[in-house]
Amino acid sequence: MNSVSASTRRGPGPKHGSDYAELLGIVKEAGLMRRRPVYYAVKGSLTLLVFAGAWVVFAVLGDTWWQLFTAAFLAVAYTQIAFLGHDAGHKQIFPRRRANDAVGIGLAGLVGMSYGWWVGKHNRHHANPNVEGADPDIDIAALAFTPRQSRAKQGFLRWMAKYQAFLFFPLLLLEGLDLHWSGIKAVWRGGLKARWVEATLLTVHIVAYLGAVFLVLSPGKAFVFIAVHQGLWGLYMGCSFAPNHKGMLTLTKENKLDFLRKQVLTSHNVTGRPWVDFALGGLNFQIEHHLFPSMPRPTLRRAQPLVQAFCVSRGISYSEGGLLMSYGQILRYLHEVGAPLRAEDARKKGRVRSH
Repeated sequence: MNSVSASTRRGPGPKHGSDYAELLGIVKEAGLMRRRPVYYAVKGSLTLLVFAGAWVVFAVLGDTWWQLFTAAFLAVAYTQIAFLGHDAGHKQIFPRRRANDAVGIGLAGLVGMSYGWWVGKHNRHHANPNVEGADPDIDIAALAFTPRQSRAKQGFLRWMAKYQAFLFFPLLLLEGLDLHWSGIKAVWRGGLKARWVEATLLTVHIVAYLGAVFLVLSPGKAFVFIAVHQGLWGLYMGCSFAPNHKGMLTLTKENKLDFLRKQVLTSHNVTGRPWVDFALGGLNFQIEHHLFPSMPRPTLRRAQPLVQAFCVSRGISYSEGGLLMSYGQILRYLHEVGAPLRAEDARKKGRVRSH
């Protein structure tokens, strides 16, 4: 993993409250915070057209195993729609919150998610990235992201933490189902602004999705189709979000960092050509996105050199690396976190043998 200065794990740096304001001024002066309505009109129309076209192909193909390719294609379409919903959640598409929320709720309904639940969870993540006890993205029962979390695991979860580097990608296959289930639970509990709208959309999605699949396919093919579609969607979503913070600096609530350093030191960019921007929905510019959440996706690439140069001038570590290198960093970090548990078990086995 490349870094332009000191190690990203070196810890809190000095506070400079005016640094972020200065950087924001540079970005605004370059016109990078302005909305891009034409981009989103074209991007949204094409994405929805492809989504609808995939279902037309599904209906035309009928009861055949070739539908597994349709399932894989739909996994990509679902993720691209989710990326647009993410942009709406950050008010990147329209100037006003209400319009963004309306689009976000509709897009989330197409893929069977709760927009209100996701926005609340995601906002907590943005406010406290990689902060133990405050960031919901590192509070996952099946994984341990800090030594403290690994020591707290018991039973089967402890075993999973020991070998989590090997289980990480297989677990992502369940991410899609988890998103559906989390949305259902959130709507059931209430507390969402548009609870009944979201409940209606989730119900329509479930009924229409299962109805279409079991109407067109025989039961055996239908179950395999659902497994492939939902599994690949979860894998794609997980692989898009995982490189952003996993393996980066983790903090506690006691760590005091200014906004700029908190966002930069806990985030990681994935380098690559524009196809990476498309594949990862702009999330490959995670540092810039966390510094300026409402910045439209197409301007993130232009903002990147400005932000990197600013960080270099302030001696702030700026982490970036290729896609495969980034995944390798994640796996090494997860394996490292599980190492004390494996060592402890090895010592226990050694004592048993010695007796």
